[in-house]
Amino acid sequence: MLFPFFRLPKNDSASVIIPLMTRTRFAPSPTGFMHVGGIRTALFAWLLARQSDGQFVLRLEDTDKNREVEGSSEHILECLDALGLDRDEGVDVGGQYAPYLQSERLDIYRKWAQKLIDAGRAYADPYTSEEVQAFREQARANKQPFLYRNHRPQNPPAWDGTMPLRFKSDPKDYKWNDEVMGDLHSGPEVIDDFILIKSDGYPTYNFAHIVDDSEMKITHVIRGQEFLSSMPNYLNLYEALGIHERPKTLQADAMQGAVEQRTESYTKYDEGVAENATQQSTASDGGATGPASGQTDAVQSFRPLFATMPHIMNEQGNKKLGKRDGAKDLLDYVRDGYLPETLLSFIATLGWNDGTEQEVFTRTELIEKFRLDRVQHSGARFDEKRLLWMNGQFIRELSLDDLWDRVADFWPDVARDADHEYKRQVLTLAQDRLKTLHDIPTLTSYFFAEPEPNWQMIDDNKQLAKLDRARHIELLQSAKSMLESTEFNAEALQETLNNLLEQTGEKPGTLFSLIRFAITWAPFSPALPETMEVLGRERTLERLQKSIDSAR
Repeated sequence: MLFPFFRLPKNDSASVIIPLMTRTRFAPSPTGFMHVGGIRTALFAWLLARQSDGQFVLRLEDTDKNREVEGSSEHILECLDALGLDRDEGVDVGGQYAPYLQSERLDIYRKWAQKLIDAGRAYADPYTSEEVQAFREQARANKQPFLYRNHRPQNPPAWDGTMPLRFKSDPKDYKWNDEVMGDLHSGPEVIDDFILIKSDGYPTYNFAHIVDDSEMKITHVIRGQEFLSSMPNYLNLYEALGIHERPKTLQADAMQGAVEQRTESYTKYDEGVAENATQQSTASDGGATGPASGQTDAVQSFRPLFATMPHIMNEQGNKKLGKRDGAKDLLDYVRDGYLPETLLSFIATLGWNDGTEQEVFTRTELIEKFRLDRVQHSGARFDEKRLLWMNGQFIRELSLDDLWDRVADFWPDVARDADHEYKRQVLTLAQDRLKTLHDIPTLTSYFFAEPEPNWQMIDDNKQLAKLDRARHIELLQSAKSMLESTEFNAEALQETLNNLLEQTGEKPGTLFSLIRFAITWAPFSPALPETMEVLGRERTLERLQKSIDSAR
């Protein structure tokens, strides 16, 4: 498999390039709950690593201490574990590129920053926030965009760590390829001098993630659209650090190799290709000098491949999904009875499909079929009704033993001391009607406790409301009379109900709904004959009589 980091033998005129494996990363900030968009980024990175026998890395970007939320780091791990997204390296499992917590990597960032300073590509920022605000207001008054590089200090002080350190940009045109968005380009006007290290000693995301991805030999960077506008600045910094775009042949072969699941490949390129990939950038008239590479002369570092994910939109599809649109923390869905298998399949199909009509995917199918070139450009609509439908599909595919283990914490209190075998019988009956595990109490409580009649439920039913109370009573009395002489198994009960239809002349939706309400007083329930069979003759007849008496 071909990837962006290669060891170049020095004494071989043919330059054999030995690629390393695919390495993807999920690098969230511990600043709050884990939303669906974040988990989708993790999932896509995990799928790409797993389908190519690669490595999935978890790195926590905790350098913005003002926004950090206590407990968020542990929460991120819980979310990944809930979906079975195991890590090969990371904050919880370690690895050869540890530490994986950015706040523990400050010395590494300082070393890379010093190389930029030595190369004339970074400078201490002496301005106060008030002075910077004045620059902004001046640009606004002149009806010009604010660019910090227009206010570079002529003789900046030596950087001692107490002032912000800024990147000295080299504005230019850029063209680059995104594995999802395709070929993109930008002009020099969007490139500016941005902060590398803040006055508190912590690096910015813009600097730290590029250093970390290079140090950790990350081959594919998958992230959201909010970072797309910063890409020209990132490319400018990659150049300054001597991290180059990989040769086009390697780019295409790397993606092909990830799909074909080859674990090792050797490809020969002539020296001209390798030399072209390692050329240093020349100084521009903006005053920037050459690259400040942190690599040894035996290892050449290439930029990772970039893949920008589409936004996840609200249910109406007219804006990005947010908390006001009902977006929830991932673990809230788990607590609400959504299966991890469902969440994997649903989240994977928010912006991706395999080119067929298939809507539900197992974990194995996702690993086999996922491809970045099948990720759509436009926003993906978050359809909670589809999520609910999909969850029901997965629940129905579970074995009874598996389902039994999963619903252990969802049983209603009235079922706590119920007979084990009776509960399994009830669960067998309820399985086909479950949409979430949280539906268990609604679907099963009446099997364990006597429900109280609620005739308002019948009055609110469109079909039953057409009948008066006297007709309701008459139908229930007929049902009770016929059921008294019926064997209480599902087949016999269904035959009796069919005979009752002929006798009363009512439609199934009317008669069966009335009887179901009278014995369960629940908004929905499993099939009527099976429900009566599990309840048994005595309880079924007693509940019919109780409902009749309450209607008079």
